[in-house]
Amino acid sequence: MLVQRECMDSITFKSDTVLSDVHMYTPNIRHLMVRLNAVGQPVFVSKFKILRNIIICNKDDSGDFSSEENRVLDADDVLTGQMGCSYAAASEKKFEVTKDTVHTETLLDDDGDLNVIRRPVDFLCYEKNLWREKVYPTIISKGEEYSSEEYEEDCSISKEIRIEHTMDTTLEDVGKQVWRGAFLLADYIWNNSYLFRDCTVLELGAGTGMTSIVMATVAKTIYCTDVGEDLLNMCERNIIVNKHIYEAAGSEIKVRELDWLRDDLCTDTKNPYCWSEEEIAHMYDHTDVLLAADVFYDDDLTDAFFQTIYRILSNLKNPSTIYLSVEKRLNFTLRKMDVTCDAYDHFRLCLADLENICDGRTKFIVEPIKSSFPQFLSYERVEQLELWKIIAEPFKSNAQQ
Repeated sequence: MLVQRECMDSITFKSDTVLSDVHMYTPNIRHLMVRLNAVGQPVFVSKFKILRNIIICNKDDSGDFSSEENRVLDADDVLTGQMGCSYAAASEKKFEVTKDTVHTETLLDDDGDLNVIRRPVDFLCYEKNLWREKVYPTIISKGEEYSSEEYEEDCSISKEIRIEHTMDTTLEDVGKQVWRGAFLLADYIWNNSYLFRDCTVLELGAGTGMTSIVMATVAKTIYCTDVGEDLLNMCERNIIVNKHIYEAAGSEIKVRELDWLRDDLCTDTKNPYCWSEEEIAHMYDHTDVLLAADVFYDDDLTDAFFQTIYRILSNLKNPSTIYLSVEKRLNFTLRKMDVTCDAYDHFRLCLADLENICDGRTKFIVEPIKSSFPQFLSYERVEQLELWKIIAEPFKSNAQQ
């Protein structure tokens, strides 16, 4: 009985797999199973529509956009009457006006309880094609490859990004799914394309390659990195099939292995995603932008990430800027009997530690970025999504200043 009681007192709750919200709730999307990967996981194809025209803008010396490169409203903007605003955002604004002008009664009832104002039924009906809908994967083939050539032709017409991914993976394989942080970072890139024009970019933890594909529409060279041959193979397939998105920019995406738990880059020629000596030299000599989208979910990996970027930044020839997206995931824990977000808290701690480094070589400036820019991709931009910018510049002593 004593043994049984000890077992009962040590009960823990465990989840073996995780599923991205992008795959669970995505407006009007079909997930198509196309094959099994090398480790036997089902691989799906999802299409993500680009909501508006992509205009690549440069700023002149005064910091203003030139008159020839002003943003042009596309069909979505004309229908909503908004500049750089999606249907969903326009409808939200419409609802906010209605809410402020019609629902003027008190928010508390006679007992002091909160009266929750619901969205009008007509609003939900109007938004039925844009609201959250449960996704039921559809199997279109089994044991056969999906025709990438046929899909590529269709993609170029419909302005969609095609992404191969898995669903419902273990924590070790979450890079094979698509996460909202990648969409947020992609939106920021397209809304601020002048920041990345002709840059050399290094993405860490690229996963399915979504952010690198978007970055290739404006940057010159992108090193798209992660770890694991099966994941990198999936990433490379996505980059090849979406070349219609970025080929007009004349950019180049190189898929390479970068393991945060190793101090050096892989140069073993037996690895199909190894680095050449020329690529390593080029990366250190020309990189001025680093990216990472929603890679902060494990404290040990977060520590390894910040150690990796510190090591890379300390050896870069040019001053650089790092853009990070993160989602604050709230969890109720029995240990603390409270809602916590431990992974996010550890991420913020690492940010503070990086900013406080005084090594006499590099100065790090950490700044949050407001997520108030328009959406180019359809996803749920929840308030827990955040963007951060880290500026790395040479340290200057008081005498040098």
